[in-house]
Amino acid sequence: MIAHSRTPLYRATVLAATAAVAVACGAPAEEPAPEAPHGYVAGAEETAEVQSRLVVADAAGAVRVLDLATEEVVEAGRVDGVGSVTGDGRHAYLASDDGSVRIVDSGSWTVDHGDHTHYYRAAVREVGSVPGADPVAVHADQAVTALALADGTVALLDRARLDEGAVVELATIPRTPHRGPAVPYEGHVLASVAEPGQQFGSGVAVHDRAGAPVATIDEPCPALEGAAVTRRGVVFGCADGALLVSGSDGAFAGEKIPYPQAVTADERVREFRHRPGSALLTARAGEAGIWALDVTARTWTRHDTGPVAAVNSAGAGTALLTLTADGVLHALDPASGAELAATPLLTAPVAPGVRIEVDTSRAYVNDPAAGVIHEIDYADALRVARTFDLGGTPSRMVETGR
Repeated sequence: MIAHSRTPLYRATVLAATAAVAVACGAPAEEPAPEAPHGYVAGAEETAEVQSRLVVADAAGAVRVLDLATEEVVEAGRVDGVGSVTGDGRHAYLASDDGSVRIVDSGSWTVDHGDHTHYYRAAVREVGSVPGADPVAVHADQAVTALALADGTVALLDRARLDEGAVVELATIPRTPHRGPAVPYEGHVLASVAEPGQQFGSGVAVHDRAGAPVATIDEPCPALEGAAVTRRGVVFGCADGALLVSGSDGAFAGEKIPYPQAVTADERVREFRHRPGSALLTARAGEAGIWALDVTARTWTRHDTGPVAAVNSAGAGTALLTLTADGVLHALDPASGAELAATPLLTAPVAPGVRIEVDTSRAYVNDPAAGVIHEIDYADALRVARTFDLGGTPSRMVETGR
């Protein structure tokens, strides 16, 4: 029988191994913190579907946010003398008579990653204000909000800080004084440019996110008014039709979509209305009727309905919705213009500021005279699905969360 001696090295090895086992069993090592799930936003709840809300300004100055899923109404401060309310999908921008633009976070928004989408809800809050009267347009992406003012100045706001509840200006785009939009797009900002002394723009320039001009779109856009963001690019309204600007990898190009017929100055497009993401745009054609622009097909259609107070559409394959001065809501066939349905909705005459907001299943019309907001099932012969009484007079509104 052979005996094995236990050397000091052997004993040290055994002790070290025993100690390691004791540590592993008696005091587990701290596990790494789990990674945040894809799409996580601090302080927000991710949901399975769109969380639409309406930001409503009262004629007396009260601002309220209506949650269309829960029907909860949240008070969101006061803005006296509201001249307009515009949205960027999450925030509402309210023009005040004190020469500033107040910003309210509606607490609902959508993040579109192209192949999939995230929907969020959070608390409503007042964010702050930006100096400047009479905002012409507000457009935003996930990084920058472009607030275009009537004096020609464009304020570029930090969207991430805005989402956190702070107003931080990144830069400004000084322009020849004129009324014209600015649109963040493809890592840049597309902004109208004007000749000295002109009230409206004559073309589009490309700026970087610091506000510096980097290129000019060759195709002109005389008397530029109105802009809309679609999956096909950014559309600007021109006296002779529409200018579609598309871009990729820092290169931008313009394509004119001319009107199919001669139009007077009164009949041209001045403001586009559409469901966010849709490539079917609508607009009033002065006293003549309405325009529908299919951006995908590059075609205009005009329906001579007579004057309308408001117009909108949920997109291709859905009816065109119009509200006439007598308070009747109409659904029109987008190809022929034939009336598909009609329902008396508002007391005549329709007040300025009445809008038709549209999402994928419902339309919303504010009714200042009755003090309510109507929810319309436009796929069911314009059936009034719900009526919301928020108190006061809902003179202006915008939908968020889409």
